Amino acid sequence: MNLSTLFTMQKKLDQRIELEHGLQNESLFERKVLALLVELGELANETRCFKFWSKKPASNKDVIVEEYVDGLHFILSLGIEAGYDQEIEKIEIETSMVQNLTTHFIDVYSGIYKFKEDHSKVNYICLIEQYLLLGHALDFKYGDIEKAYMDKNTVNHERQDQGY
Repeated sequence: MNLSTLFTMQKKLDQRIELEHGLQNESLFERKVLALLVELGELANETRCFKFWSKKPASNKDVIVEEYVDGLHFILSLGIEAGYDQEIEKIEIETSMVQNLTTHFIDVYSGIYKFKEDHSKVNYICLIEQYLLLGHALDFKYGDIEKAYMDKNTVNHERQDQGY
């Protein structure tokens, strides 16, 4: 997946939010980590992959992809904060590594914690790869993800316009 355009879009959104909310001199890293964890939980809830006690089906694909890109926004934002937006342009995943959804969610949670503790480039790339593998397991193509990201980025700017 080509991340250059997405990093650029995310950087503009982050700068706007930081300026409009007076956060330019604050480290937002831990808040972004928590936001990502929450978004990942919301995504898991929409897939219902772990709800063995329920017969209710997963939400429709549009809802799930929107939740997925909410998490992607924070992954990109964390990469920008760590300075990797200029170093990482493209990520490819080995799709044969796809497992069940529950395992992918746990792997992403683990990747988030590893990156929180050690902001290394290796841990960041691993987190992105784990997240893209989750997307692949959800049957999303890169084009689906990019379009949904761009659509949600527009919504996020509109929300800022409205004082969200």
